[in-house]
Amino acid sequence: MFPLWLQAGFWGLVGGSALLLGAGLGYFVRIPQRAIAAIMAFGAGVLISALAFELMDEAYKRGGFDSTAIGFIGGAAVYTAANWYLAHQGAKHRKRSGKQQPSEDENGGSGLAIAVGALLDGIPESIVIGVSMIEGGTVSWVTVAAVFLSNVPEGLSSAAGMKKAGRSIGYIFGVWGAIAVVSGVAAFLGYALFSHFSVEIIAATTAVAAGAILAMLSDTMIPEAFEQAHDFAGLITVFGFLAAFVLSKLGG
Repeated sequence: MFPLWLQAGFWGLVGGSALLLGAGLGYFVRIPQRAIAAIMAFGAGVLISALAFELMDEAYKRGGFDSTAIGFIGGAAVYTAANWYLAHQGAKHRKRSGKQQPSEDENGGSGLAIAVGALLDGIPESIVIGVSMIEGGTVSWVTVAAVFLSNVPEGLSSAAGMKKAGRSIGYIFGVWGAIAVVSGVAAFLGYALFSHFSVEIIAATTAVAAGAILAMLSDTMIPEAFEQAHDFAGLITVFGFLAAFVLSKLGG
């Protein structure tokens, strides 16, 4: 049996590897933008369900309302502030599959901003994977499945947009490969660091991640899904929500 910290890192890497898988599809396969938007909407629904029934519920059970509410709002606020800054550096459309992403010639430094923004999007959900192992010693496979299912469309849409912006294959796969590795490290740290803290801090950390994820969905994934899918975006999101909800009940 591998030590728990190593298991946490492994499951974080599994969740993060979906970004690389999605990037490969977005770069090498010609997928219509409406199809990409539909996949994005499904992934958004998956994450909304996961943060509602896995993250927030778990945070409330561990730390009560105060820790959960403070962490949830704090996570959203920190993410929004960081995202606002990165958007002004050229990373506003980092998850768009069309031609909205600027090239380096159009906006110098946007490549780095997009890479940092993608990293910002992936860290909260990876930390949660590690934190989920603290109490029972086993990973929440529902959380891992939700992260994996949502990361595929994220990587797919963003890589398609990066390619249209003229970014090199080395840059695209370097970014997503690095983020996959960082996802594993973040999950490892989520377990190794927070296992020594009180249940209130663990609860607040889980809620922080939930708040950051919801803010990310509202700022990046949902706009991309709606822009192309239009009238069907809501329905597809509901299917994603239902899929994760079923997983949560089967896991329970």
